Amino acid sequence: MITGGKGFAYDPDQDKEEKRKVRKDYRKEIENAEQDRANIGQISVDELQERVRRGDNLFANVKNPSEAVLDSHNLFLTSDIAAQKARAMRHDANAFDTDEFINKLVTLMRGRSGEGEEDRDDRDNQGPLDWEIAGWRALKHTRRVIGMDFMLGPLSVEAKKRIITKRARIERNKEDETKPVELTEADIERAENETTRNVQDVYEVLRAQEGLTNIFRLVINPHSFAQSVENVFYLSFSIRDATVALEQDEETGEFCVYACDRPTEDDYAEDLKKRQVVFELDMETWQEAIDLLGITEPMIPTRTAARTRLGDKWYG
Repeated sequence: MITGGKGFAYDPDQDKEEKRKVRKDYRKEIENAEQDRANIGQISVDELQERVRRGDNLFANVKNPSEAVLDSHNLFLTSDIAAQKARAMRHDANAFDTDEFINKLVTLMRGRSGEGEEDRDDRDNQGPLDWEIAGWRALKHTRRVIGMDFMLGPLSVEAKKRIITKRARIERNKEDETKPVELTEADIERAENETTRNVQDVYEVLRAQEGLTNIFRLVINPHSFAQSVENVFYLSFSIRDATVALEQDEETGEFCVYACDRPTEDDYAEDLKKRQVVFELDMETWQEAIDLLGITEPMIPTRTAARTRLGDKWYG
């Protein structure tokens, strides 16, 4: 790299026209350096040396810090270009030329020491390659036992053309379509009234009993598991409203229920608390309760199946 023969000499009275020319030349050099850095492969070593010479010549006219900053930036770009160029040259020196390797390998397997232009043009018209020659050459550089290998996959692969089939649009028969059931206010009110009536019926059955009643004897319907679950549901409303109490018999250990009066404010003031219990009833528990308690008839009468309305018709 060539350096300038003059050092930086500060001159605040440098001619303004000379300063403008120095700045203009530096900006041009910086612009060219930016372009060369984006295309490292197109710049030669001679061009890089010429860029250094121009920078040294410009630096001879630098007399102020502002122009020195431009010189520093130009020198940085030039150094970066030189570093990238050196890396590229080192990479190209060690690059593996696949085409050259294949040409030499083909020449070797055809038993020739060299290949002229005419032989290279007629390569496709000659016989098969002798892979054994290449194998014995490679054997000198390995200690692996000779084995049999198979080629995986075809030598040439043809891309399959995708066949796009048009699917016919499915047209549904509108006559088979069913509309969702629309619930009216009357239907909702009827269902609420039915629930309220069933809750009251369960309460009246329990109130007619004397003393404690086993909860399973009350809610189990031996003829219908579904209605047994419904009885538990209706009974829960009375327990929530505190018109029915649930407790465990101290003598038998059974869970029993009984009708009671609602607690007053004084009862709650005396530390009376409500408690929630999750009551689970499955088919196995239902059948076991029937067998253990010998239930043959339900305490709560069997209700008739509710009628379901679909569209404008009722089904029972």
